[in-house]
Amino acid sequence: MQSTNGNSFQDIGNDTIRNSEAINVKLSGKTKYTDYKVFSHKRDTTYIDTTLSIKKEYKFNFLRRDNFELLSFHNQGQTFNNLGYTFEDLSFFPDIGFKAKQVSYLGIEDIKYYEVPTPTTEILYRTGLEQGQVLDALFTLNFSKRLNVSLSYKGIRSLGAYRRSLVSNGNFRGTFTYRTKENQYEIRGHLTTQDFFHQESGGLDANSLNNFIIDDENFQNRGRLDVNLTDAENQFDGNRIYIEHSYKLISSKDSINKKDFSNLKIGHVLTNESKSYSFTQPSSSAIFGTTSDAKARNNTAKSIITNNEFNLEFNSKYVLGKFKAKTVLTSYTYGYDSILNSSSKINKTQLKGNAISIGADWNAKIKNFQLNATSLLTPGNSRLSGSFIKGEAVYKKDSVFSIKGSLVLSSKSPNFNTLLHQSKFDDYNWQNDVFSNVNTRDLGFDLQSKWLNGSLNLTNIDNYTYFDENNTPQQFANQIVYLKARVNKEFKYWKLALDNTLMYQNVSSGSSVFRVPELVTRNTFYYTDYWFKGKPMLVNIGTTFKYFTKYKVNAYNPLLSEFTLQNTQEIGFPTIDVFFNAQVRRTRLYFKIDNVTSSFSKKNYFSSPNYPYRDFTIRFGLVWNWFI
Repeated sequence: MQSTNGNSFQDIGNDTIRNSEAINVKLSGKTKYTDYKVFSHKRDTTYIDTTLSIKKEYKFNFLRRDNFELLSFHNQGQTFNNLGYTFEDLSFFPDIGFKAKQVSYLGIEDIKYYEVPTPTTEILYRTGLEQGQVLDALFTLNFSKRLNVSLSYKGIRSLGAYRRSLVSNGNFRGTFTYRTKENQYEIRGHLTTQDFFHQESGGLDANSLNNFIIDDENFQNRGRLDVNLTDAENQFDGNRIYIEHSYKLISSKDSINKKDFSNLKIGHVLTNESKSYSFTQPSSSAIFGTTSDAKARNNTAKSIITNNEFNLEFNSKYVLGKFKAKTVLTSYTYGYDSILNSSSKINKTQLKGNAISIGADWNAKIKNFQLNATSLLTPGNSRLSGSFIKGEAVYKKDSVFSIKGSLVLSSKSPNFNTLLHQSKFDDYNWQNDVFSNVNTRDLGFDLQSKWLNGSLNLTNIDNYTYFDENNTPQQFANQIVYLKARVNKEFKYWKLALDNTLMYQNVSSGSSVFRVPELVTRNTFYYTDYWFKGKPMLVNIGTTFKYFTKYKVNAYNPLLSEFTLQNTQEIGFPTIDVFFNAQVRRTRLYFKIDNVTSSFSKKNYFSSPNYPYRDFTIRFGLVWNWFI
C-alpha cells in the first residue's frame, strides 16, 4: 500500500467502516505503507504495493507473475509451453508429475504471510475469454500484532474461443502466524485446497487446421472449427497442510559479535500434501491408440507425501551468522487403487516407502557480502535417495548494484508418473524400475543495477527424463548442456520509456531432446503521465512486441498432461499487444488488446502443434486495495 504523497497513508479514515457498534478502529496519521508487511516463505519482507508500473503490466495475468519465458495457450487458465527453463529452485524430492496441470499450482514457496495494522483486502478481477472471468481475493487482519491470519481464493472460469476449451480452476489459501511477547515461541502455517478442471480438445483436426492456416472466412468464428476430442476432460486436485513452529531455549538480543553462542532454537516443520490426477474419456480415440481390455477404466493417480523436519538452530560468531541442522522423516505413497488394464504388463499398483534425510542451512553476513547455503542428503536405496546442495553469495553496494553467484547440485528420482502409469489405452501403461536419478548442476550469476539487469546460467543435466514422440518416458543417455543469458534495460526520456528484455539460449549437447528457441525478445514502448487537475490519475499507455525464433516446440498430450517431443513442426512468431493502464488512488485499471495484428497477419501462431495461440482479444481488469 502506498499513499498519494508517497510516504505515509494520511487518508485511511476515508476507507474506515463508519459503524462504531460494529467496529471501532483508531488510527493515527502516522500509519505508513511500511506497516503493511508481506512475508515470503523465506521470511523476506516486502509491503503491500498499490503503485502502477510496467512490471505490474507484465504480472497482470492469472499466474500473477511475469511469464516472459512461457508461451500461453489461447485460453487463460490453460497450460503454458516453455520458451526457457529455470533450475535454481528445484525441489528436494520427486513430484507426482503431470506438470502441464501444475503451472498455476501454488507450492509452499508461493504462499505469503501478512502483518497489517488494520484489516486489509485486495481484489483482482479480469475478464475471461468468450465467457467467464478471473477473481483473486485476499482478506487479512491482525487480532493483535502477534497474531495474523489471511484468507485468499483465486477462481478462474473461462469458456475459450475453441471447442472443448473450458477451464475451471480454484486456489484457496489460508495462513496464520503467531508469536509470544518475547518471541520465544513462534508458529506459522497454511492450508491450501486447489483444483483444476479442463476440457481437452486434442487440438484442431487436419481439416480445421488447414482452414485456420489459410484463414478461411467461413471459420472466423473459431467455434466452427472441429477438434480431435469431443468428450475428454481431466482433473487435478491438491491439498496441503503446512505447520512450522520453533521454541527458543536460549534467547539473547546481543549480536553474534558479542556472544559466542546465542538464540538456541529447536523447531519442527510438518508438511502433508496429497495430489491426484484423473483423465476421463468415455469413448475410444485414434489419438491414444487401442484399448484391448473392454472393462478397462479411466485412470486416477494419487500421491501423498508427509515430511516431518526436526531442527536445531543457533547464532554464533564462529559461523559468522545463523546455522541450522535438520533431520527430515519422509513417507510417500503414489499409485492406483487397482490394475486398470488387464492387458498391460504392470504387476504393481503403488510405489511407497520411507526415507530419512539429514541436512543443514547456513546464513552469514560479512560486511557487504551475504552468504546462504542449504543442503539435504537422503542416503540409502529408496526412490527418495539423493542429495541437494544450494549455495549463493550476494554482494550489495547500497542501492547502486548487487551481484549474486549461485550453485545448485541436485540428484533425485524422476517424477512418479514416469515410473508408473496406468490407462485404459494400451500404449499408456508402463512400469520403470531401472530409471536413474536425474543429476542437475546449475551455475548462475545475476546482476541488478541502475544501468543494466542481467543473468547467466549454465546447466548440466545427466539422465534427463522426457516423453518421446511415442508419448513414453525416456532417459537421455548423454549429458544436457544448456546456456541461458538474459538482459534487461529500460531507457527513459521525458514521459516516454522503452523497456527491453532479451534472452539468448544455446543447447550445445542434447538439443535432440531438450529444445528451446535461440532468441526471445520483449520490447515495450510506453507513455506515463498524470492526468487531470490535481493529478488524480496516473496512466501507462503503450505497446509490447514479443518474438521468439523458430524451434521444434514440444507437443501437448492431454491424457498425460505433459509435453512430448515432436519433429514435424517448427514454431516462432511475433505478437503485438496494446495496453492502457491507470491508477486512481489505490485502484489499478487494466485494459489490454492481445495479438493486435492477428486479423491481417499470417496464421502461423501456435502454442503447440494443432493448438493455435489466441486471436485479437480485448480484455479488461482491475486490482483494488482497501484498508479498514
